[in-house]
Amino acid sequence: MRVLFIGDIVASPGRKKVKEVLPGFIKDHSIDVVVGCADNLSHGRGAKATQIAEMMEAGINFFTGGDHIFHNREFEQEIEDLPVIRAGNYPGEAPGKGYELFDLGDKGYLLLINLLGRTSFNKSASYLEDPFTTTDRILDEFKDKQNVFKLVDFHAEATSEKNALAFYLDGRVDAVVGTHTHVPTCDNRTLPGGTMFVTDVGMTGNIDSILGVKVDIIVNSFLTARPQKFDWEKTGATAFRSVILDSVTKTITRLDD
Repeated sequence: MRVLFIGDIVASPGRKKVKEVLPGFIKDHSIDVVVGCADNLSHGRGAKATQIAEMMEAGINFFTGGDHIFHNREFEQEIEDLPVIRAGNYPGEAPGKGYELFDLGDKGYLLLINLLGRTSFNKSASYLEDPFTTTDRILDEFKDKQNVFKLVDFHAEATSEKNALAFYLDGRVDAVVGTHTHVPTCDNRTLPGGTMFVTDVGMTGNIDSILGVKVDIIVNSFLTARPQKFDWEKTGATAFRSVILDSVTKTITRLDD
């Protein structure tokens, strides 16, 4: 099975880029399943059902979230009927599912797990459950299931935490992909135990920006040391950041545009 994972899709430029390149990529690279990070789908923060539908029409099958996924409060209800996985290590009850086993027919199953990091993250991260032991519990639930491709999206800030989780899960899951920073890393590789890993897939969106935000806003935040209201850049060059995960060859390959 060949899985394409698309990094954080940021605002309208990201959605437009997906629609431009994804259909061709699916055909040209013999992609079986497409997963995209929807954490920044709606004007840079969170997602809405209409935009999920827009991305599904472009070819994305399943979605992961992150720390912004519930920024639009109506999405707490919408997520229940959508193929979107939010973080599995929220404390207590939360809308949606933190993991799900998807039936792919003759391709087998996809176990999609989403986790939030706790290191060097925002204030609410201290209330999250441990992503390491959370994953242990999830994997234990499916330990007897056969022909399952296990994919973990670790939405985290610290590269050390992402690498630590990847090595912790090495040999127990098929792939660990990092999201959140919007900066693509070039360390995609297969770990000694066979798990495919990349620290961060990067963002799909406007690159004539600072992580998708208008340049002057971020520069002014450093010059003034005061909070600035974010506005997302809509003009200029865009990039598509993704990785191909091949379950047969056990290789992870960057696919960027």
